[in-house]
Amino acid sequence: MMKPASILLVEDNPMDVELILDAFKEARLDNEIQVAKNGKEALDFLFGTEKYADRKKYPLPDIILLDLKMPGIDGHEVLKKVKGADKLKRIPVIILTSSQEEGDRAMSYDNGANSYLVKPVSFDSFLDVVKQVADYWLTLNIHPPMD
Repeated sequence: MMKPASILLVEDNPMDVELILDAFKEARLDNEIQVAKNGKEALDFLFGTEKYADRKKYPLPDIILLDLKMPGIDGHEVLKKVKGADKLKRIPVIILTSSQEEGDRAMSYDNGANSYLVKPVSFDSFLDVVKQVADYWLTLNIHPPMD
């Protein structure tokens, strides 16, 4: 049996982090979820720098859930760096944001996002989104080879 996919959640809002983690628990998904609280921390994690240099302790994720609107290094910049790096570009990146702006959506896809989801307001709706993400990205989708 394959191990559950590992997820890097990049989210600066503690309430949204809690909501997402609660939705994964409620959906009975046992994926390992690492949380990066901002763009810099996400890049440190993904490139194995700073406190994330130990790849045995902090292996690359199988999927990234990425918020766009963060102070400092925003989600667009994280996405560009991930998709521009040979060792990271095949990791699926799902944008999970409150932004419904067409410009954000276009820029995300232009920069290589694999999916774009708008955060729902209610917990039940959020739970539905998590289940659908899990069904497709963590179950049905066949991930690219990671060399």
